[in-house]
Amino acid sequence: MFTGIIREVGQVMEIADRGDRRIKIRCARPVETIEIGASIACSGVCLTVTETGEDWFAVDASAETLGLTTLGTWQPGSRVNLEPSLRVGDELGGHIVSGHVDGMGTITDVTPEGGSHRVTIAAPEELGKFIASKGSITVDGISLTVNEVDGARFGVNIIPHTWSVTTLATAAEGGQVNLEIDVLARYVARIVSV
Repeated sequence: MFTGIIREVGQVMEIADRGDRRIKIRCARPVETIEIGASIACSGVCLTVTETGEDWFAVDASAETLGLTTLGTWQPGSRVNLEPSLRVGDELGGHIVSGHVDGMGTITDVTPEGGSHRVTIAAPEELGKFIASKGSITVDGISLTVNEVDGARFGVNIIPHTWSVTTLATAAEGGQVNLEIDVLARYVARIVSV
């Protein structure tokens, strides 16, 4: 379980296909604090640490994960939002995030607004019913508040701090992002449909 508060931006060092895809990610976090088997959200995707090195950790991604998330497009040099899993007593600064991506969205517009940036994203049609104005959504692992919704298209405002400490600083029209809808929205929709 995560909160969508990014702790650092890592960088893909190496990718190897071994049945599954092994991805090595450079990080600033002391690797002695990263346990084998630990969960780390990598741009919103909950992955299991399988190996560590001097300044990196490795994760394995299955074909299904590669096909349903942006991980399939990562290359050496790709920047990755990182958040370790919650521990008992950690602050819940964002919202409850599972790290189970619901789909990929496409950035349709990035517009500076004062010191912030307004980012508009087109989500898959089937996710539109779960996205609500002033509700929460996770974009590439980042807990954000939805500002407006038009069908499956929604806008978020990115404050300067979030812009500078996440991969959103390189967001551009046409870019794809991992989306996870708010777990509360999922349960409310389920209750209403029964």
